[in-house]
Amino acid sequence: MPRGHAITLGQPRSSLEARGRRAARNIRTYQTKSRYSLLKPLRRVPSCTIRHVTSEPTTQPTSTSSPDSPDWLARVNKDRLLADLDTLLTIPSLGGTPAEVNAQHLLADRWSEEGLDVVSWEIDVARITEAADFPGMEVDRDQALGVIARLPGTGGGRTLLIDGHTDVVPPGDLAAWSGDPFIPRILDREGRPSVVARGACDMKAGLVAAWEALRIVREAGVQLRGDVILCPVSGEEDGGLGTFAALEQLESSRIDGCVVPEPTDLDLVPANGGALTFRLRVPGAAIHASRRSEGVSSIEKFVPILNALMQLEETRNAQVDPLMHRWPIAYPLSIGTVHAGDWASTVPDLLIAEGRLGVALGESAENAREQLESAVAAACAGDPWLRDHPATVEWWGGQFHSGRTDPDAPIIRTVREAHLRATNSSPETYGGPYGSDLRLLVGKGGIPTVQYGPGDSRVAHAPDEYVAIDDVVTCAAVLADVIVEFCS
Repeated sequence: MPRGHAITLGQPRSSLEARGRRAARNIRTYQTKSRYSLLKPLRRVPSCTIRHVTSEPTTQPTSTSSPDSPDWLARVNKDRLLADLDTLLTIPSLGGTPAEVNAQHLLADRWSEEGLDVVSWEIDVARITEAADFPGMEVDRDQALGVIARLPGTGGGRTLLIDGHTDVVPPGDLAAWSGDPFIPRILDREGRPSVVARGACDMKAGLVAAWEALRIVREAGVQLRGDVILCPVSGEEDGGLGTFAALEQLESSRIDGCVVPEPTDLDLVPANGGALTFRLRVPGAAIHASRRSEGVSSIEKFVPILNALMQLEETRNAQVDPLMHRWPIAYPLSIGTVHAGDWASTVPDLLIAEGRLGVALGESAENAREQLESAVAAACAGDPWLRDHPATVEWWGGQFHSGRTDPDAPIIRTVREAHLRATNSSPETYGGPYGSDLRLLVGKGGIPTVQYGPGDSRVAHAPDEYVAIDDVVTCAAVLADVIVEFCS
């Protein structure tokens, strides 16, 4: 998902050189109380552990199931679903922290207790990050846990994978939240009872909905011919480590389709633009600020480069794939951080800017990189100082290629039809402007994949991130229907 913008000028040189892996350092520290929950227990209420702070009752969506098909909406146990979501949300599973591993342990243990065939393993982070096609990593991480839970079918059916990440981004400014980001609570959002917490929308609610879906299928006594695989993963937010490792484990399994319950507002997203993280180093010449005209400010020299990047973004978005037409900017090119200087009265001799380059559907990452590097080189060639002291481009961190599945693929048709049965309306189909694990599942795994889940990506990574409860319930019902239809 896209990051927010930050401009910080006047940082010491030592901090400028240590920018590569920072996310885990700039967060509030939470103390471990147990293996899973790292916070004080919530105040409990009957039948549900998520704290209600609204007098409005939560509502159950209306089912439109036909008489000869199970009423999956009626089978969803909302109290159980919310209790499981509460448990997962109270784990502050920020990338690169022990809690990221704790969230994986929790699901492995719970699913094993429920009778699924669970395999968990310590991911060899040092080895896997050396792979030529490793998708990148932006936080310090020396441990990670892979988890695969399988419900075996009787044989002869299609296998469905449901992949969802348990890692979350830092909460940012705590003062912007209505409460502790890792104490989930129910508030009214746009007139709907919603769970508010970091990770509620992106994407623990979707993962818990998939968990509840598989449970109600089992409780209904449905015999599936194909396997169902639940795969929670770490490291999605900063590159895709978990899914990359899981695909290695699953390479001997034939998987016919995958659903990633990322927040799509219950629409179908069969394609994602890519996102490549880059770093620019713009040189200057330091001198006392009283004689600044005799030095060269790296901040001033960044201006023509920034203008060139803005022009490049416009050019790259002049014509886009029809799946991306809904977005004002389908393939954003964004500068997220700018750091320069180490003293207020010194002309800065180095500016470091980090950003994100969107990759078009069907475009190679190599072509996107070449276009950005050419734009920077052209801007430098037009400036007398930069011509002799050119800015450099470094590609680091998450390298999300674009990815797409045919919108008429069987797994997408199945989800579309199940959504129609549950809601009596057809979901929209479009591509997402953000990078995700879809591109690994399609590109590396060769698995037709669609994103479908509760929540609006507009509020993902934002203060008071939330997800509407009835959308989580609907998602669970739709995914139960998908499991039965796809795997029977």
